[in-house]
Amino acid sequence: MTVAVSLAGLAAGLCLAPGAAVAAPAASPADTRSRECATPSIDRLQQWLASGEGTTVPATGSLLVPLRHSYAARVRFVSAEWHVIVVWLGNQFEAEADLTRSAGFWMTYSATDDVYLQLRSASHWSGGAQWLTRVPSTHGRLVTRFFSFRPSAWTWLAELGEPAHTFASALAEARGFVFVGKTPNVLEFRRLRIHGYTPPCL
Repeated sequence: MTVAVSLAGLAAGLCLAPGAAVAAPAASPADTRSRECATPSIDRLQQWLASGEGTTVPATGSLLVPLRHSYAARVRFVSAEWHVIVVWLGNQFEAEADLTRSAGFWMTYSATDDVYLQLRSASHWSGGAQWLTRVPSTHGRLVTRFFSFRPSAWTWLAELGEPAHTFASALAEARGFVFVGKTPNVLEFRRLRIHGYTPPCL
């Protein structure tokens, strides 16, 4: 895959055991497990969706599955083609969030190969030409990692096209996180906590 700029080191290097405290920013957000939504959610994010783009299991619909007293989002990318899964940050497509004051997000996940996370905005939702950051493979291990919203931590892929909008504008009207990958992969997500932002339950 041709990359517009080097992706090495773009994701912050904080990789911890599940449940361990994350050191940056200075204070981790308050734990949200005790105030999850009435319907299935992960850190109040209720919409984890297979888009139908690329061969995935499940092919469409929600990725959320019960996990003891909480939920996980699980998906498998099957073949060597672009796959797309979506997380709506405001729990409905029309909603958007201003993340300009956010330092980034913590994610507890496992992946058998690298995947990319695109920050898609309300005014530039469609198309592959998006700002993205690399989500490194964990070789199937569950880890917690912090991903910064520093502009230097985000780039774009030449294969998908250069964004026509700025990264700052995407942060200001963030509609969703979109995970894209072109290789077979087994992904699981346990936590996704965005610094300074609490999703509204629907």
